[in-house]
Amino acid sequence: MSKSTKYVAKVADARGHIAYTPEEDVVWADLYAAQEENVQRYMAQDYLDGLARLDVPKTSVPSCAAISERLLDLTGWRVQPVPALIGFKTFFSMLADRVFPAASFIRSREDFDYIEEPDIFHEIFGHTPLLSDPRFAAFSQAIGKAGVKAGAKDYSWLIRLYWFSIEFGLRRQNGQIKALGSGLASSPTELVYAVESDIPDRDPFDVLTILRTPYRIDMHQMGYFVLNSPEDLFEAADRDLLADVRQAQALGLLPNKFPEKVTAAE
Repeated sequence: MSKSTKYVAKVADARGHIAYTPEEDVVWADLYAAQEENVQRYMAQDYLDGLARLDVPKTSVPSCAAISERLLDLTGWRVQPVPALIGFKTFFSMLADRVFPAASFIRSREDFDYIEEPDIFHEIFGHTPLLSDPRFAAFSQAIGKAGVKAGAKDYSWLIRLYWFSIEFGLRRQNGQIKALGSGLASSPTELVYAVESDIPDRDPFDVLTILRTPYRIDMHQMGYFVLNSPEDLFEAADRDLLADVRQAQALGLLPNKFPEKVTAAE
């Protein structure tokens, strides 16, 4: 999770409030407007219920402190602004403590449709609706607790379960495939692609397969995993996830479905 970024973190004041500029509020408003219709059409009801519970502002960047107040009442979680990118160890530790690390900057117009790294729109609009649901919040905490016990060599394996569920998961709802993950909710282009495109595979949710599946952050996924029911995800929280990681490591990664990266020399 650690790589360079062109964005600079915004620092909260003593009250936990960040002062965003009018221009940044407009970017938020435009992102919300661009996503509002599509999330109602393509996102799972679990996400939509959470978005309604939190009453996320539509026209200005919300305060992490204000969102935290609502989450604390609902699930005992809070949102803490952090630099754009943090390491796996810090990430897992915060989840274990029911603290969601939120990158504090908001994307530029250049990255409006797709941003490789998380920004405040992704964090609040994408993640916090599911964190308002005790069941999804408990799963995120379980990932964190497993990560705290894991070694550094395990991080990149364990994070795939989070990636293909909380970030880019799909689920069946009334016979239709709906998006569940935060990365889909906050992406104007990948949300529609994940549900409607004929390009990506959509495989049944399976923990061991997920732990062995490569992903990339710089393009839309070539495959997603579909929950028949959110209960399948909640049951995964009760597994010995580190034992699953060991088994996945012994079996090795599955074939990479992505096209080869083209370098400048090519």
